[in-house]
Formats: sequence, C-alpha cells, structure tokens
Amino acid sequence: MSASRLTLALAGGDALPAAGTVLAIGPPAGADLSALPRDRTLIVQPMRPDHDAWAARGWQVAAAIPEGTAAAAAIVFLPRARTAGRARIAAAVATVPAGAPVWIDGQKTDGVEPTLRDLRARAGVGEVLSKAHGKVAAFAAPGADAFADWRARAVEVAPGFVTLPGVFSADGPDPGSVALAAALPDRMPPRIADLGAGWGWLAAQVLTRPEVEELHLVEADHVALDCARRNIADPRARFHWADVTRFRPEAPFDGIVMNPPFHSGRAAEPDLGQAFIRAASTMLVPQGRLWMVANRHLPYEAVLRQAFQEVTEIGGTGGFKLFAAAGPGRGGKLAPGAVRRRSRG
Repeated sequence: MSASRLTLALAGGDALPAAGTVLAIGPPAGADLSALPRDRTLIVQPMRPDHDAWAARGWQVAAAIPEGTAAAAAIVFLPRARTAGRARIAAAVATVPAGAPVWIDGQKTDGVEPTLRDLRARAGVGEVLSKAHGKVAAFAAPGADAFADWRARAVEVAPGFVTLPGVFSADGPDPGSVALAAALPDRMPPRIADLGAGWGWLAAQVLTRPEVEELHLVEADHVALDCARRNIADPRARFHWADVTRFRPEAPFDGIVMNPPFHSGRAAEPDLGQAFIRAASTMLVPQGRLWMVANRHLPYEAVLRQAFQEVTEIGGTGGFKLFAAAGPGRGGKLAPGAVRRRSRG
C-alpha cells in the first residue's frame, strides 16, 4: 500500500514537535495515522462508529476536545460542510501556542482548496502536497483568538431549536421528518425510540403525544446529540450517544420512529438505512410498531418485509415515502413483492 498524503507530508521527523500532545480532529476510521506518535496523540471524533473504531485499535479518543486541552500541534481532517471545517480549524488553533503547526487534510470534494485559500489570506500556508484527490498543508498558528470568527456558533433554525455547523439538516427541519411527523398517529405507545434522532425536531413532535412516557433519542453524532439536549427539556426524553446498528436498549421499545441516514459520504448507501431497519426490528416488543420515512428512490421494501410481519405504505410526498410496520420478526403476512398501501385522507 502506498503512503498516504499525510504520511508523506509528515516524513522527515521535524514536521511535528518532539514532545507534547498531537491533536487529530475528525479523522475517519479509514484514515492513515501511522505517522503520528500514538502515545501522545488524542483523536477527537464525534461520530460514534469512527470513535469506537479508533478506540478498538488502542488510540486515545474523545468525542469533543476536553476543556483545558493544551496541544503542541494539531491536524484537522476537513468534513464536507465548510462551516464545520472552519469550526474545527478554530478549535485546533485555540488549543495550541502561537507558532505551533496546524495541519489541514481534506479531499477536493470536501472543499480543501477554498479552505486553503481562506487560510492563505489570514495565516499563510506552507507547501501543499496533493495526492489521492486531496491536499494536505500546514500553517503556523497565529494565536488562540485569531480564528474566533470561525468558531462554531449555535443557530436557531426553528422556534426553540438550535443547530451547529456540520449536523444533518443544519438549516432547518428535514422535509422527510416533517412528512413523517404529519403522518404519525395522534395516540402513540408509552415507550418510544427515535433512531438517528439528530438535533431532536422529530423527537419533539413525538413528545406532543401525552401517552408517551419515555422517548429515547439514539444518535451517533455527538454534536447533533448535544443540540438535541439543548432543544428538548422534556423530562421524558433520554439521550444515547450510540451507533444505532450496535445499540441495545435496556428493555425493548413499544414503538420506533426514524428517518434513517442513507449516506456516510457523498454516494448513496442504501445498506445503512437497511441496517437501521434490521436494528429497529430487534429493539421492539413482539407487538411493537415502526414508523419511518425514506427517500423515494431507496430500496427498503424488501428488508422491511423480511424484518416485520406487516408493512404498510402510509403516504408520502414527491421525494419521500412513509411506512408503518408491525410485528418484528420474519414470516410476513404480505405476499412476496407486495407492500400494502393506504391513502391518507
């Protein structure tokens, strides 16, 4: 296997300080960190699957930068959202002394080029190494407050709801969640889970049903879950930072709502939503019910039939389809290839 661009950039032995913490912010589970000193590297990874993957390999990992962290150098892996990338850079600069190296690694499709242009205008950037459709470069930190205007700031996107850069649907309620909320029954069972709860908008709609006694928000993005904690003060809410596909509740749920993710990068990955459906079927009581929304082009009907005894399409919009399912377990009541449909009226 050829060396990654980060490994090549750090070759030579003097790219990083010889002592002190090296902060690696946001590396995906597949990133090559072999050039970093494992014994003094702290990985900051808010996505639970990637966080757990690094921890399983023996790295020191945190969901967020611990308060009071003082690092000797930082490496920022850029996410897709430009504002989230800027926030990571600002957070990195705030942890290192003036003059310390801050490395930026990112794909062209994730906006590394415009980010490097922005950095040149305010901090200067050293030699840029291009490889594998991405770029890596470093700049000397100009001071803790130099990027204060890039720090993550909560934005109110609906009355009483805030989001932060980089979370899913950061500019307002997702249209799929809005469609699902409108289709939910007026009465819902007492113990509910919202799988992939994001910043909590759909969960808040479920909590308008007085019969709900507990609502468990399960979300893999630590940043989104922090927003949900701010957005939902209802004592019936329980918050779980967890990978839905690995989450095991203390007791099964009576009902589940979900707007499952269908990509982890830019390409659609139906397997992710299908894994959510299978996971949901294992978390329900025998008579439990699932309500979910999906993008209309995604092939979820077959796995729904495999995981539940009854599957009903309960409506939708031009871009979304809505399902209700009941009776988790194989051996569905529908004929092969069939999904019962009903119109909302």
